Amino acid sequence: MNEVLARHGFDRFTESVCQEFYATRGRRSLPPPVYFRLVLIGYFEGIDSERGIAWRVADSLTLREFLGYTATQEPPDHSTISRNRRLLALETHQEVFAWVLQVLAKEGLLRGQTLGVDATTLEANAALRSIVRRDTGESYEKFLTDLAKASRIETPTREELAQLDRKRPKKGSNQEWKSPSDRASQRFQ
Repeated sequence: MNEVLARHGFDRFTESVCQEFYATRGRRSLPPPVYFRLVLIGYFEGIDSERGIAWRVADSLTLREFLGYTATQEPPDHSTISRNRRLLALETHQEVFAWVLQVLAKEGLLRGQTLGVDATTLEANAALRSIVRRDTGESYEKFLTDLAKASRIETPTREELAQLDRKRPKKGSNQEWKSPSDRASQRFQ
């Protein structure tokens, strides 16, 4: 993971998007790349509290190395992690994690079509996810992505695609779209 993040400039990216939130004077704070790696550790390890993340990192030489700490350096405590979480805007968190997901997908390390919420696997908008255009065979997501690009949004997030879809006055119809697995939708061919 660290090799992939380094190859794509994770440290420079996180520092640039977090620059406005960090003071240039005073006590040295937790660098943004370290903070976001801590949050990734929480995600990958299934730890949902700053105390849990701090304890796990303090207990693991491998995780300290992932953060860029030596075996003798003291890793951040829970209050430092919590302070940084409160310091950064929600939109900054979303931007960083969207970036990480794009990098992981580009590297072939991310795939799947399910959405996990509170450890419950849910099908995310299954009907729209599976339909295709009758004339071109293009998926609904590709259709929305092309709309976003036409609106000058080069790499749209899921939220931006959903917003574009909500704004469209004319939604897909059975005359334009079909489900390859639903026989009832085939009757309009």
